[in-house]
Amino acid sequence: MLSAAGLGADVPHGVQHGLSTRIKTIVDRAVAEYTSVNLPMLQAELDQQAARNRARSYRPAENLDPEFEGLPLDPDPVPGAPFLFTISDMAAEADAVVPALPPLSAEAKAALRQEVGLADDYANMVGREVCTILLHHRLRIQAAISEFVEPQIEAMLDELTRSLDAPFDPHDPLSG
Repeated sequence: MLSAAGLGADVPHGVQHGLSTRIKTIVDRAVAEYTSVNLPMLQAELDQQAARNRARSYRPAENLDPEFEGLPLDPDPVPGAPFLFTISDMAAEADAVVPALPPLSAEAKAALRQEVGLADDYANMVGREVCTILLHHRLRIQAAISEFVEPQIEAMLDELTRSLDAPFDPHDPLSG
């Protein structure tokens, strides 16, 4: 999808992540609507899981702004500096007290796999449609990046260059 939008490796990760998470939201909503209308078994499983999720007392990864969705909850550990606790550990403790979903029969599992496959096929179809639409807006997207993102990058690079060129005050007698 990023390629269809004309976003290459030279575009900052924040721009790529922001666009991709928003597009993922569009695809997810379309698949959710399709599932609710056409895939009753999968919808029932999703409803059960949603009820289970609501029963959890601590849900740190939910209701985040799109730019934070999918990011790790905890920072990478620093060797020799253990965490007293992690957000992921606290969420896992909250999950442990919620009862598991009821088991499915072999026939129900097979039917559910088939519905999941149909949902995946639909998601791929919607994704291809989104790519086609993005191709038509590619020039506008690239123009917006040139207008709004590139000046910010240039300003940051100018500031970095100034701070590297004069790391010490030349008028300070202690810096020489």
